[in-house]
Amino acid sequence: MTQQSSNKPLNILVVMDPIETVNYKKDSTLAMMWAASERGHSLGYCQIHDLWLDRGQLNVDAQSVTVRRNPKDFYSLAPKTTRPITDFDVVLMRKDPPFNMRFLYSTYMLDHAKKVGVLVVNDPQAIRDCNEKLFATWFSDLMSPTIVTSKQSHIRDFITEQQDVIVKPLDGMGGTGIFRLTAESPNIGATLEMLTELETLPIMAQRFLPEIKEGDKRILIVDGEVVPFCLARIPTKGETRGNLAAGGQGVAMPVTEKEMAVAKKVAPVVKEKGLMFVGLDVIGGRITEINVTSPTCIREINDQCGTDIAADLIDAIEKRVNKSY
Repeated sequence: MTQQSSNKPLNILVVMDPIETVNYKKDSTLAMMWAASERGHSLGYCQIHDLWLDRGQLNVDAQSVTVRRNPKDFYSLAPKTTRPITDFDVVLMRKDPPFNMRFLYSTYMLDHAKKVGVLVVNDPQAIRDCNEKLFATWFSDLMSPTIVTSKQSHIRDFITEQQDVIVKPLDGMGGTGIFRLTAESPNIGATLEMLTELETLPIMAQRFLPEIKEGDKRILIVDGEVVPFCLARIPTKGETRGNLAAGGQGVAMPVTEKEMAVAKKVAPVVKEKGLMFVGLDVIGGRITEINVTSPTCIREINDQCGTDIAADLIDAIEKRVNKSY
């Protein structure tokens, strides 16, 4: 059912990966596009290489896009045209990681959108400032013991102290590059040499949390409000990673009282930074990461719990934009 908004219709530019690669059954960006369209907003579509500057003005080679709830025909695109970014009220920055130089340059481009009053979700400077692993360390009292270093000696001492740890790159995604090491592991040296690139690249080491068997829980925060349901990504047998990309099973469930208390400490901080849509990863009530680039899991939670998280986000965007008029 279409739910028309009572607010001014918005022009929303969605910066994303190629739309033809979208997983119709699971994609969170598609859910946002549906929610925006059903509220009467217009949608534009582009990829990061379609953003460009001309004498300090941000332009975009964009296509108007229509989205439908039809798995066999879920989008159609108009011809590409060049438009100034001021043609849009909102930019949804939904390019998936990796956060590489191409991604970084696109956030610098989007600073120009922010400068002329276009709302960028999430804020480009905040995306740069808040590395998804390192940002979590600002809430170290809510994490398991964690160190970040490139030096093998410090990590080995940490492994000896904690006995059972997870090591991972600071720019990884989907569970890639994550290893579990114990004091008796035979390949500590080789693993650390690879991850630290011979002690030239810092990595993160965290005490292993056995509660992973209950799920690596993704808790979503929409404009400072914690969604009361989360997605527990439960590892397959013999696996220590719960990431869906690593084969984990996604089971939606209510956020526990302990998890809610943790999330509510993070929520006002991310809101203040302009991070309107955030995915907080929690194991055993302890933060492991704070996802700010292109958080997912909307569809799984909606499908299992009857929520409409994308609509909540569009509602929050409408309030922000209309307040500025």
